[in-house]
Amino acid sequence: MQQKIIRIGTRESELALWQANKVRKQLEEQGYQTQIVPIKSTGDIILDKPLYELGITGIFTKNLDIAMLNGDIDIAVHSMKDVPTILPKGIIQAAVLKRANHNDILVLKDTEEFMGQKQGVIATGSLRRKAQWLNRYPTHEVVDLRGNVNTRLEKLDNNDWNGAVFAAAGLERIGKRPKGAISLSWMIPAPAQGAIMVTALEEDEFSKEACAIINDRDTETCTGIEREFLNRLEGGCTAPIGALAMINEVEKEITFKGVLLSRDGSKKLEVTKKVKLGAHKYLAKDCATKIIERGGKFIMMEDEGIEKEFSIYSTKKLSETQKKLLPTTVKVEDSDFIKIRFNRIAPKEVKKDLENVVITSKNGVEALLYNFTKEELSFKNIYCVGRRTKKLIEQKIGKVKHAENNAQKLAKYIVENIEQKEVTYFCSNLRLDTLAVLLKAKDIVVNEIEAYKTMYSPVKLDNKVEGVLFYSPSTVESYIQENEADKIAFCIGDTTAKEASKHFKNVQIAKIPTVESVIEMVSLHFAKES
Repeated sequence: MQQKIIRIGTRESELALWQANKVRKQLEEQGYQTQIVPIKSTGDIILDKPLYELGITGIFTKNLDIAMLNGDIDIAVHSMKDVPTILPKGIIQAAVLKRANHNDILVLKDTEEFMGQKQGVIATGSLRRKAQWLNRYPTHEVVDLRGNVNTRLEKLDNNDWNGAVFAAAGLERIGKRPKGAISLSWMIPAPAQGAIMVTALEEDEFSKEACAIINDRDTETCTGIEREFLNRLEGGCTAPIGALAMINEVEKEITFKGVLLSRDGSKKLEVTKKVKLGAHKYLAKDCATKIIERGGKFIMMEDEGIEKEFSIYSTKKLSETQKKLLPTTVKVEDSDFIKIRFNRIAPKEVKKDLENVVITSKNGVEALLYNFTKEELSFKNIYCVGRRTKKLIEQKIGKVKHAENNAQKLAKYIVENIEQKEVTYFCSNLRLDTLAVLLKAKDIVVNEIEAYKTMYSPVKLDNKVEGVLFYSPSTVESYIQENEADKIAFCIGDTTAKEASKHFKNVQIAKIPTVESVIEMVSLHFAKES
């Protein structure tokens, strides 16, 4: 019985034919018979528009997919970066060849002096290359350049440009990389750039078995991570997204770098993460989530003209750095809903070697330091609520015996662990009774010392505000004095959320009790809403 001849579908360009012949050679070395079948692609036919304006994500693969589904070819060979992250039903990834050079390179018309000057003209048909170039050289002009490798090199020769950006692998494969070309190692490549993918019909066991032999596992792993990152960001040819995963065989690690930019290059979000080989299942997901949480979805929405603005209000003044963590489509206003005034504390209240001291906020710490020096505050055991309160105490006063993230848990710990059944609680005039009530119920004497005054300073919010950021139960109480609880309450921790839940239907709690974590939660929420 004669062995089946594997018909290899390819585009007609010199580079595409080179890639198809590489696959042919590898298959024939394994004893398979093959035949090259050239197929014209939409991307080759339409040369007068940038790729992202054509509105087709598989522009260079569509005709090959149709030919395969029609039974005209058995397998198709693609530049992997051109292949959509979701393949058509019935078609599967059968092999990925060992990756070549993944970098982009700059082919110069003359010298590289222009790179240090304000004016410069660079050509590329890639939105990703354009955005990264403009991010690095914002005063330069980037013009569109389409066609196969030879056509683009010819256009560079015939135009008054300073240079053009190409994929290194494409030029190197057909021996057309000029000697003076510069490797752009700072430019994060397209997902799977430099790799060749072979697709086959899911039901074609013969072709699948043949292709499995020429598959490179390391390249398959790295390109899989990069393409999943692209897919999770919902990018394609319409968003400037770069991704690169690399395996370090010595350390048995995978390092991933990803980038998303606005089309004009003015906004850029990067992520880098390293994990052990074998522990990379969620690497792409984690990195894509990080980009989205930092406003990635908003960048893409702005570029697509689908921008929707959201309005939030912070019940505490935010720094400019903190505001910049929010996406540009989330407008934030802020003011201090709580004002603090430190009280005078009598020296007798902080007598030497006070046995058990309780502090539940940073304001309590600062009130003590307003009245006394560190040397005068020689407490034996300090108990506190909150990670930041603990950090401040240990920086300014002394070692913390035990900390919890809310008053209820702290009270439980104190009840079960202190020997002398008496505590001194430095607190505010406005406070939750939780801690004192729980301690007194267990016959522990609570000496409450009013260290500072908390004064409400609420602002009447506009109806357009959709979310409010709260940082303490007191900020919630202040807000309620002037406003309705008809918005989303974004809370810094459990105690604040518990107070907010008395009034708000939609209460969300930050992963960790920091202002930055609250802002991250806000960004992620409105990214989903959009």
